[in-house]
This record gives sequence, structure tokens and C-alpha cells, in this order.
Amino acid sequence: MKLWLRKAAVVLITIMTLGMYVPPAFLNADESKDDISAKTDIKEDISTSVAEADSPLEEESQEDKSVSFVQSMTSDAKVQTMKKLGPKISSQIDPVFLDTILFGVEEAVTKTLATVDESDYPFIGITDQPTDGWGEKIFNLYDVRTDKALAKFHVRRDNRPMEGYWFNFHYHVSNDRFETHREIGEIFWSKNVPPKWMA
Repeated sequence: MKLWLRKAAVVLITIMTLGMYVPPAFLNADESKDDISAKTDIKEDISTSVAEADSPLEEESQEDKSVSFVQSMTSDAKVQTMKKLGPKISSQIDPVFLDTILFGVEEAVTKTLATVDESDYPFIGITDQPTDGWGEKIFNLYDVRTDKALAKFHVRRDNRPMEGYWFNFHYHVSNDRFETHREIGEIFWSKNVPPKWMA
């Protein structure tokens, strides 16, 4: 091959791989065929480039695991919220309002998990039994090692005079000892008393 063609090939490969791959010695533009070293040198170059490339891939896979964990938790949170409402209530709520509440729950779970170190993600659980009847509890995010809640998600029935019944979705976090109501959203029911949860 002509020298300029070899140099062009090296430059193109370098640009396309952005340093992730070290080309074999036969593409080196400055060496002739007689100067190519033994196969062991080529293997060392390749193994070095592979070892360097492993680190970013491991970081990306860790990020992917974190993202998939958060997605899994938000999905479970939505399921628990729908379970809490039960078929009687959820079938009579406007889907647009219900989607808004579910999106708010998803954001709240994501916000709460952002305060937790990613190395603790395997130890974070979600309770799977909402309180039925008249209770407020939808689910808790908790540390399975200590069984302590990180966040408590609730829905409260508010009977406002002259307006009727509203469902108030909110959550509490452990950072302030569960004192502050963090609003997720509200849905109007009607002037009639809503059925029990999970009915």
C-alpha cells in the first residue's frame, strides 16, 4: 500500500473509534513490513485497549442498572396506587386526572430515590399491601435491612363544605420525621361519599 493511503487509513480509524481501539501494527504508516514486531506485541496492544475500554462500559452498565431500578420502583408505585384506589373508584375517575396523579407519584418516587446512595438501591423495597377501608397508606419506600421507612405515600379523603369529596395524594419523607405534607395532586370525586379503598 502507498504511504499516503496507510496514513489516511490510520487517521480515519482513529477518528471513527475515538481512541477506543488501537489498530494492529500492519496499519502503522511509519513502519515497513520488516519492522512489524512479533504477534505478542499486537496482542499486548489489543489487550491494553480492551482493558481501557472495560472501565467506561462497567460505569455505563452501573448507570443502566440504576435507571432500571428507578423505573422498576416507579412502576411498582403506580401499581400500588391503582390497587389502593380499587376498581370502583379508578373506573369512575377521569383518566387524564388519574394519569396526572400517577405521573406525580412517579416523580415523587424518583425524587426520593435521588436522595439515596446508589449502592443502597438493592436494599430499598416498596410495601405491597395498601391499607384498605378508610386508611390513608398507599405504600412505603423502606430500607429492608433496618425496616425503616424512607418515604410514606398516602391518599386522604377531604370533605370540603359546599364542594364535596376530594382525594388528596401526598407523601412524607424521613428527613423531616414525616411531618411535612408534600403534595402530589388532588382529584375531585363528587358530593357523595366515595366507596372504601380497594373496593
